[in-house]
Amino acid sequence: MVYRLRQFWRTITAKTDPLELEKALALLTPGQAALFSSLQPGEQDHALVMVHKLVDQGERQPDLLVAALLHDVGKLRYKLNPLERAMVVLVRWLSLETARRWGSLPPGGWESLPHWRKPFVVAEQHDVWGAELAHKAGVSPMAENLIRRHHQPPAQATGGIENALQYKLWEVDNES
Repeated sequence: MVYRLRQFWRTITAKTDPLELEKALALLTPGQAALFSSLQPGEQDHALVMVHKLVDQGERQPDLLVAALLHDVGKLRYKLNPLERAMVVLVRWLSLETARRWGSLPPGGWESLPHWRKPFVVAEQHDVWGAELAHKAGVSPMAENLIRRHHQPPAQATGGIENALQYKLWEVDNES
């Protein structure tokens, strides 16, 4: 829980380092950079921290770095305020199953949801939404798959390049 409190504080006080931002934007096409620039400052900072950690680990694989920068763009569908973020974290901590149930999309779709459920839906669906947005922005199929699966822990860190990259993305996302 202390980790989540620090993460929450960092999100609401985030200030993006211009030099880190410039380096990151150089990895993206103009359309992808526009998508990244639409993220809230805390989400940008989180992605920049992830890329920094990956590079420090010696990672240079372009699809992995692009996926790290764009993995949360699905959250653009509904921008969460700090209270909504805190509510999702708290409910997930108390009952992951409840948070997942509240995060499922009903047959009536997004518009039929009561307002209080939307943050849970964003938490559960942003990976798929993000992959769709990244696809439209022209990412590679591998980067798109990494974004789509960034919340799914791979069975192991081996078993092909994409699985190994997914593991690295998942691991650094959970650390950041």
